[in-house]
Amino acid sequence: MPISLPICPCQINPSSDDISAPLLYQDCCQPYHDGLLNNEADKDNGAKPDSAERLMRSRYSAFVLVKPEYIVKTTLPAQQKLLDIQAIESWAKETDWAGLEIVQHTPKLGKRHAQVEFKAYFKTSNELQAHHELSAFVKVTDKANNDARWYFLDPTVEMTVTQKQPCICGSGEKFKRCCGMYI
Repeated sequence: MPISLPICPCQINPSSDDISAPLLYQDCCQPYHDGLLNNEADKDNGAKPDSAERLMRSRYSAFVLVKPEYIVKTTLPAQQKLLDIQAIESWAKETDWAGLEIVQHTPKLGKRHAQVEFKAYFKTSNELQAHHELSAFVKVTDKANNDARWYFLDPTVEMTVTQKQPCICGSGEKFKRCCGMYI
């Protein structure tokens, strides 16, 4: 039986006292985690984040709750096999997560991209620190069933990509005119 967390990890923001009605985990990120991780045979049946910000929040919660498989599966498919799941799991376990602040969400950059600027707070031995990042996301459409899903574009993954080859997201455009602008 899954553990019911009171407040979803992505709802905790240590830089603000304005948490008027934070969502419970079961009403926030859990449907995304369960939808992707528990429905392998029918992965189109689960709940999907409807924006880059929702995906970012669910990924942060997955780090806090040590769900490295979710982190991998929400990264662009062309990059997934290049990720080190053990390193992701170790980092998630070793970090004393303290909250998330969404600084800015730019929901539309071109046809299929978005950006989320955020601060992921964590505690060290005697102080609160923040990992500040501007992340890029791409919405990939599966043409076979006309289904769209947001993915994180991981700039740390080393790939051999030329600017003129077809984009790694499958859009059909050249890499330099699509995801290459954000990686």
